[in-house]
Amino acid sequence: MPKEIYLVKVGMSMTEGMVSEWFIPDGGEVKKGELVYALETEKVNLDVDAEYDGVVKHVVEVGVTLKPGDVVGYIFEANEEIPDDLGKSNSKAASSETPIDDNVIEIQKSKETPEKVVEPQVVQATSDGRVKSSPAARRLAKELGLDFQLASGSGPAGRIIERDIEALASSNRENTSAQPVRQTSFKASPLAKKLAEDRGIDLSLIVGTGPGGRIIQSDIENASQVSTSQSSGSRVTAELGSGPNPGDVLPVKGMRKTIATRMHQSLMESAQLSMDMEVIMNDAVKMRTGLVEEWAVLGVKPTYTDLVIKACAKALTSHPMMNSRFSFEEIALLEEVNVGMAVALPEGLVVPVVRNADKLSIKELAMETSRLAKAAREGKLGLDDYAGGTFTVSALGMYGVDSFTPIINHPQSGIMGVNRLYDGMDWEEERIVKSKKMNLSLTWDHRALDGAPAAEFLVEVKSLLEAPYRLLV
Repeated sequence: MPKEIYLVKVGMSMTEGMVSEWFIPDGGEVKKGELVYALETEKVNLDVDAEYDGVVKHVVEVGVTLKPGDVVGYIFEANEEIPDDLGKSNSKAASSETPIDDNVIEIQKSKETPEKVVEPQVVQATSDGRVKSSPAARRLAKELGLDFQLASGSGPAGRIIERDIEALASSNRENTSAQPVRQTSFKASPLAKKLAEDRGIDLSLIVGTGPGGRIIQSDIENASQVSTSQSSGSRVTAELGSGPNPGDVLPVKGMRKTIATRMHQSLMESAQLSMDMEVIMNDAVKMRTGLVEEWAVLGVKPTYTDLVIKACAKALTSHPMMNSRFSFEEIALLEEVNVGMAVALPEGLVVPVVRNADKLSIKELAMETSRLAKAAREGKLGLDDYAGGTFTVSALGMYGVDSFTPIINHPQSGIMGVNRLYDGMDWEEERIVKSKKMNLSLTWDHRALDGAPAAEFLVEVKSLLEAPYRLLV
């Protein structure tokens, strides 16, 4: 009997995901413990290994959105007969719910065409010049500055896959010496590539321990312990053209799709209003400076955003309407104060949660926000790190922003925007004195609370920041 390959569930809050890459081709052999496919969710990527020895049969294509627990393939014993129509109905049904990628043109097969492609095929271009290729292949071709349509496809139905791009690059190196091409004699999982990029590690210097010498997550983590900077001949890790370029068509999927969906949902389903308030930060600046000096030996460096998070958390305990969730049947006043902190990543915005922020000291809170930000940048956040937020703080002050309108993280009732610290002027009796100031931008859901209680909450946050030693108790 064949064994199912499931779309694994990662974390309690995962609701959907997709196979972003098959490591084992359809009909290929796999050993227990070898990587079989790459899982992509709205927040994390994960390489999934096989639980059994056998022959892999795909039943879903790359990029099809599925629910956790759905079957994505099967593993047959070596002597088992594999039905040609296994899982096709499920695969087609799932594909019908997935937006069509205009950059991929399906190659139709005749009834006489065998199900498996034994020999590599050159993919024939359509009238508009587009061919069928995997997302990983197109991504690698772009990184290498290659035209993926020049590759010979060895995937199902002649689909161009990652190894075809590597073969094309290798062929180019053999036929020309005019333009150096980066080394591609290695394979790496999507998660390994992401970690390597975040940590500045040159993948061509890593020895992979995965199947077929593939570089996997553990290889990158082990390499992080070893410095490669002392090698004068090390390759430059920053690659030209790694970011989006004019003319690119970027697919809306994964994290970006989730952000778009939630932001649109938030604006459509709530009545959002915003207000700004000026805060005199003189005492907050002095206190932070003292805390940075005092905690330097501990490696703890509180930020102004940390102070705002603490002030918001403390104010939420006395203004519970802001710490609520609205539905048309009821307004739930939440018992816990869990403050989300927006962290910008190249691929999009993530909002990990500082749990029980009202009960944490400033030192504990600063340590937690530092941990969450570091984990977010390194791709190490778990799905549970995102769950349970009751209020959100978003900071753009580091970009010199004076004021903005943050969008509520649905289904929460409020979000605080932190703007830049700037030099202002105030009257002290009859003379003008210089002072440090900051604007706070509050957006709230008018369905949950009116303008007056929202303003009272903002006034409380302002008063806490202007008398910051209240945050220490």
